[in-house]
Amino acid sequence: MRFSVNIPNFGDFADARVVARLAAAVEGAGWDGLFVWDHLVHVKAKRRVIADPWVLLTAAALATERIRLGTLVTPLARRRPQQVAKQVATLDRLTGGRMVLGVGLGAPVQDEYGDFGEPTDPRLLAARLDEGLGLVDRYWSGEEVTHSGTFYRAEQVTLLPTPVQRPRVPVWVAGYWPHRAPMRRAARWDGVVPLFETARHGVVPDPAQVRELVGFLGSPPAPHEVVLGGRTEPDSAADVLGPLAEAGATWWDERQPMDSPGLDSWESVLRRVEAGPPRV
Repeated sequence: MRFSVNIPNFGDFADARVVARLAAAVEGAGWDGLFVWDHLVHVKAKRRVIADPWVLLTAAALATERIRLGTLVTPLARRRPQQVAKQVATLDRLTGGRMVLGVGLGAPVQDEYGDFGEPTDPRLLAARLDEGLGLVDRYWSGEEVTHSGTFYRAEQVTLLPTPVQRPRVPVWVAGYWPHRAPMRRAARWDGVVPLFETARHGVVPDPAQVRELVGFLGSPPAPHEVVLGGRTEPDSAADVLGPLAEAGATWWDERQPMDSPGLDSWESVLRRVEAGPPRV
């Protein structure tokens, strides 16, 4: 199992210099990754500064040499696939091949889509996500792309340079279990980042539900990575994470619960980072 730290792109972490300092601390303390939210607005951060995640990741990239970096998660359905492909490829070059692209529908849907006049029908957004993912993958190939789909078009377009990682930057797909559709999507890509109806952001999931999910994905799981998250205490993390590793988890993403006052606090997150990753 590998270990990452998860932060929002608001609060103290809306400052790219703070994120750079945190990224250096994450790497120095022996963690394996740092992942950043991708929100335009958020109900927990109404009328607060929210930063662009790609700028934050650039700062983190320049401050580190080893750890994985990426978004958890980018609502690809509200972005242009060609822009995301270019941004991620550029960062993958900058990091020497350390990027991950986490994707999902995004939430809250009204905040991220409806308030900007975008459609909010989950089925339509899911279809846009699937078409966009296919295009991002093709753009990363460095080959000429012509595409005429339901939502996007491309006419003899070639995007260069390609990412360092081949055949592509790893794509991790988020969704809620036991909903099957996002998990079937994840099985087509490189990783799954599940939340659970009984264990939302920052809450440690039940190993029995993780086993059920891994069984649904197949044995071995179709995605290369099974990424779980929540909050742990350094002195008890092994007892919490051992059963999750046995159930099939390959990454633990350290997260503050949504209702935690430390969710977007530099001091709170740094204390956990400096305590080091769990040992399982």
